[in-house]
Amino acid sequence: MVVVESEHKVAPWKVEEVDRLKKLLKEGKVIALADLMDVPARQLQEIREKIRDKMILRMSRNTLIERAIKEVGEEKGDPEFAKLTEYIEKGAAIVVTDMNPFKLYKTLEESKTPAPIRGGAIAPCDIVVEKGSTGMPPGPFLGELKSVGLPAVIEKGKIAIKEDTVIVKEGEVVSNKVAVVLSALGIKPTKVGIDLLAAYEDGVVYAPDVLKIDEEEFIQNIQKAYTSAFNLSVNAAIPTGETIEAILQKAFSEAKALSIESAFLTDKTYMDILGRAYSQMLAIASEVGDEALDEELKEILSSSSAATPEVEGEKDDSSDNDKEEEKEEETPAAVGLGMLF
Repeated sequence: MVVVESEHKVAPWKVEEVDRLKKLLKEGKVIALADLMDVPARQLQEIREKIRDKMILRMSRNTLIERAIKEVGEEKGDPEFAKLTEYIEKGAAIVVTDMNPFKLYKTLEESKTPAPIRGGAIAPCDIVVEKGSTGMPPGPFLGELKSVGLPAVIEKGKIAIKEDTVIVKEGEVVSNKVAVVLSALGIKPTKVGIDLLAAYEDGVVYAPDVLKIDEEEFIQNIQKAYTSAFNLSVNAAIPTGETIEAILQKAFSEAKALSIESAFLTDKTYMDILGRAYSQMLAIASEVGDEALDEELKEILSSSSAATPEVEGEKDDSSDNDKEEEKEEETPAAVGLGMLF
């Protein structure tokens, strides 16, 4: 008996579609997959208008997209490119653009628009119904609000919510009844738009969790890294164009401190050293008894602990005038040095 194997024939339009997809995949700098399943036709049209000059969006069957990606990956000898097929799901579409994957993700997220949440969906965040008037007249809707746990009352002839209420917590399933109430109140806790499934660039496939970046936190991390690198350069004395001035200032400060501490006189430190010695001398003198001090030291100590120089100059004791003038002539430099400490 002769067995005749029947050849599986592929519809010509499928072959043509795969060829068109392959051509598109080869032309792009960045290739991405996006999910359009939950995007209403009207909103999809609006999104297309926003992104028209930034990227090419091509919808097709998932099986044909998968085939095109695999064949292009084989032709390019790039197994990473073929890994894009692992991210095909729901209503997949091909995105071709010159934008880097991170900018592409941000652009698609910004193109999304607020939308009501559907029953059975997972709450993306705590859904809050704020207090205040709903603008609706008394009627059956009052009972619907109370049935979902909202503190509804009648105020000034309108239905109002008494206080802010979390009607669904993040991660919980939204019931059909709650979804109807939220829609009636005009609350749109979700965003509808194109969801990026994955993006390929230069041999790397980026998943959405990698592309989702908190820009403010990212900038703070860069600033922190710069500060750490700057401090390392300065403390390790590794000169760069950014740190050479700080390194020299640090070296000068440390050298000056060493000179003062070791009493090594230089033209930059002798005044500090003398001032420090003078201050230490006064500190020691203030601790010993008067019998160990000469008259000059006693007068210096008494004047430093008394009133300001102007008050001292106003003393009426004429017998001390000559002595005060003599003291001012003998110790101005020392007093000036003491003022440094």
